[in-house]
Amino acid sequence: MAFPVRGRNVELAAPDRCAMATAREILNELRWREPSRLSDAVLWYRDRTRSEGHRLIRGSEIVALERRYFTTARGRLPYYKIERIEITGTVVFER
Repeated sequence: MAFPVRGRNVELAAPDRCAMATAREILNELRWREPSRLSDAVLWYRDRTRSEGHRLIRGSEIVALERRYFTTARGRLPYYKIERIEITGTVVFER
Protein backbone atom coordinates (compact mmCIF):
# COMPACT_ATOMS: atom_id res chain seq x y z
CA MET A 1 0.00 0.00 0.00
CA ALA A 2 1.31 3.44 -0.88
CA PHE A 3 0.62 6.70 0.90
CA PRO A 4 1.70 10.18 -0.20
CA VAL A 5 3.95 11.72 2.45
CA ARG A 6 5.13 15.28 1.90
CA GLY A 7 5.11 15.04 -1.86
CA ARG A 8 6.43 11.48 -2.16
CA ASN A 9 4.88 8.04 -2.18
CA VAL A 10 5.65 5.79 0.76
CA GLU A 11 5.28 2.07 0.24
CA LEU A 12 4.72 0.54 3.69
CA ALA A 13 5.39 -3.02 2.58
CA ALA A 14 8.77 -2.32 0.96
CA PRO A 15 11.62 -1.55 3.39
CA ASP A 16 14.10 -1.04 0.52
CA ARG A 17 12.21 1.87 -1.06
CA CYS A 18 14.08 4.86 -2.45
CA ALA A 19 12.28 7.68 -0.61
CA MET A 20 12.69 6.71 3.04
CA ALA A 21 9.95 7.86 5.36
CA THR A 22 10.70 8.72 8.96
CA ALA A 23 9.37 6.73 11.89
CA ARG A 24 7.05 9.63 12.69
CA GLU A 25 5.61 9.66 9.15
CA ILE A 26 5.00 5.90 9.23
CA LEU A 27 3.24 6.09 12.61
CA ASN A 28 1.08 9.00 11.48
CA GLU A 29 0.09 7.12 8.33
CA LEU A 30 -0.91 4.12 10.41
CA ARG A 31 -2.85 6.27 12.84
CA TRP A 32 -4.78 8.47 10.42
CA ARG A 33 -5.13 6.49 7.19
CA GLU A 34 -5.63 3.07 8.72
CA PRO A 35 -6.64 3.59 12.36
CA SER A 36 -6.80 -0.08 13.29
CA ARG A 37 -3.26 -0.70 11.99
CA LEU A 38 -1.46 1.39 14.63
CA SER A 39 -2.55 -1.04 17.34
CA ASP A 40 -1.06 -3.90 15.25
CA ALA A 41 2.37 -2.23 15.12
CA VAL A 42 5.36 -3.25 17.24
CA LEU A 43 8.17 -0.72 17.73
CA TRP A 44 11.74 -1.75 18.52
CA TYR A 45 12.91 1.11 20.72
CA ARG A 46 16.61 1.58 21.57
CA ASP A 47 17.06 1.34 25.34
CA ARG A 48 20.57 1.27 26.79
CA THR A 49 19.30 0.18 30.21
CA ARG A 50 18.16 -3.19 28.86
CA SER A 51 20.59 -6.07 28.38
CA GLU A 52 19.31 -6.76 24.86
CA GLY A 53 19.72 -3.07 23.93
CA HIS A 54 16.10 -2.43 23.00
CA ARG A 55 12.56 -2.82 24.23
CA LEU A 56 9.36 -3.57 22.38
CA ILE A 57 6.50 -1.07 22.46
CA ARG A 58 3.11 -2.11 21.12
CA GLY A 59 1.21 0.37 18.97
CA SER A 60 -1.76 0.05 21.31
CA GLU A 61 0.41 1.61 24.07
CA ILE A 62 0.88 4.85 22.07
CA VAL A 63 -1.31 7.63 23.46
CA ALA A 64 -0.23 10.59 21.28
CA LEU A 65 2.03 11.39 18.34
CA GLU A 66 3.71 14.77 18.69
CA ARG A 67 6.19 16.64 16.52
CA ARG A 68 9.40 15.27 18.07
CA TYR A 69 8.09 12.72 20.55
CA PHE A 70 5.45 10.05 20.91
CA THR A 71 3.70 9.47 24.21
CA THR A 72 2.91 6.23 26.02
CA ALA A 73 1.46 5.73 29.49
CA ARG A 74 5.07 5.58 30.78
CA GLY A 75 6.27 8.86 29.26
CA ARG A 76 7.37 10.87 26.21
CA LEU A 77 9.88 9.15 23.95
CA PRO A 78 11.83 10.63 21.00
CA TYR A 79 11.29 9.19 17.51
CA TYR A 80 15.01 8.99 16.73
CA LYS A 81 15.38 6.00 19.08
CA ILE A 82 12.93 3.88 17.08
CA GLU A 83 15.04 1.24 15.33
CA ARG A 84 12.31 -0.78 13.65
CA ILE A 85 8.53 -0.87 13.11
CA GLU A 86 6.76 -4.13 12.30
CA ILE A 87 3.12 -4.73 11.44
CA THR A 88 1.94 -8.33 11.74
CA GLY A 89 5.46 -9.59 11.09
CA THR A 90 6.22 -7.27 8.14
CA VAL A 91 8.99 -4.71 8.62
CA VAL A 92 7.76 -1.30 7.44
CA PHE A 93 10.56 0.83 8.92
CA GLU A 94 14.16 0.04 9.80
CA ARG A 95 17.21 2.22 10.42
